[in-house]
Amino acid sequence: MTTQTTLRRELSRWSGYLFALPFLILFCGFVLLPLFSGLGLSFTRWELLTQAPPKPIGLANYREALGDTYFWKALGVTSQFVVLAVPLTITVALLIAVGLHAVPGRRQALYRSAFFVPGMVTVSVVGILWRWFYNGEFGLFNAYLAPLGLKLPWITDPHWAMGSIVLMTLWWTVGGPSVILLAGLQNIPVSYYEAASLDGATGAQAFRNITLPQLRPVLLFVTVLNVIGAFQVFGQTFMITRGGPEMATRSLVQLIYETAFNNYRMGYAAALSWLLFLVIAVFSFLQFRLMKEPAE
Repeated sequence: MTTQTTLRRELSRWSGYLFALPFLILFCGFVLLPLFSGLGLSFTRWELLTQAPPKPIGLANYREALGDTYFWKALGVTSQFVVLAVPLTITVALLIAVGLHAVPGRRQALYRSAFFVPGMVTVSVVGILWRWFYNGEFGLFNAYLAPLGLKLPWITDPHWAMGSIVLMTLWWTVGGPSVILLAGLQNIPVSYYEAASLDGATGAQAFRNITLPQLRPVLLFVTVLNVIGAFQVFGQTFMITRGGPEMATRSLVQLIYETAFNNYRMGYAAALSWLLFLVIAVFSFLQFRLMKEPAE
C-alpha cells in the first residue's frame, strides 16, 4: 500500500511535465535549435552559391553590418514604422475598446467580431487588396477623391508610402489589441466607478484616475507585443511596395530576406537577424522599465 501511494505521488508530481513534454519537444526542435543554429551561423561566411562549407570568421559579419549603409537605412525605415504605427494602433485600439465597453448585450459581440475579423485575413490577401485601394490610376481611394479634384500618390511617393503602409497596418491589426483592452476594461470593478461618481468625478477624471491605472498591465502587454510586431514588419511593405519607392519602405526584415534568398549570404543574414533581435530586446526591456507598476 505504501509503495502504491508513493508511486501515485511521484506520478502526480511529474504529470505536469509529462503533459508538457510534447510541446517542449516541438519547442526545442523548431524554436530553440534553429535559434542557436542561427547564432552560430552569424559567425561564419556561408554563401549558398558556392559549395564551400561555412567558414568561421568571428565578428566580421557584425562589423560589416555596423558599417553597412543599407543596414542603417533599413533600421531607420523600420524605426519610423514603429514610431508611427505603435502609438496610433494603441490609441485607436483603446478608443475602440472604450466604445465597445459601453455597448450592451449582443451588439457588443457583433461589433467586437467586426473589428477582429480583418486580423484573421492573411497578409498576402490584405496586401493585394490594399494595393488595389492605393492604385494611382484605378484605385478605390483616388476614385472617391476624384470628384474633389484630388489624386494622391499613396505608394508612389517616398513621402506618402510609409504613411500608407501604417494606415493599412492599422486597419489590419487594430482588432487584436482592441479585444485585449476590452477584456482588461471588463475586469475593472464597477464599484470603483460608482465610488468616483459619488465623489463627483467626471467621466474624464474617472478615465484618467481609474481606467488608465487599472489598465497599466494590459497596456504594457499590448504595447510590447505591438512593438515586437512592428520591428518585424515585412509582409505589408513587401506585398504593397516591394520596399520602394527609393527604399522608403524597405524594412530590416526585408533586407534580411533579400540578403539570404536573393544574395545567398546566409551568414551575413543571420548576423542581421541577431542585430534585429538585440534591438527588439532593448526596446522591450525599456518598456518594462518605464511602464512597470510603481513601488508601494
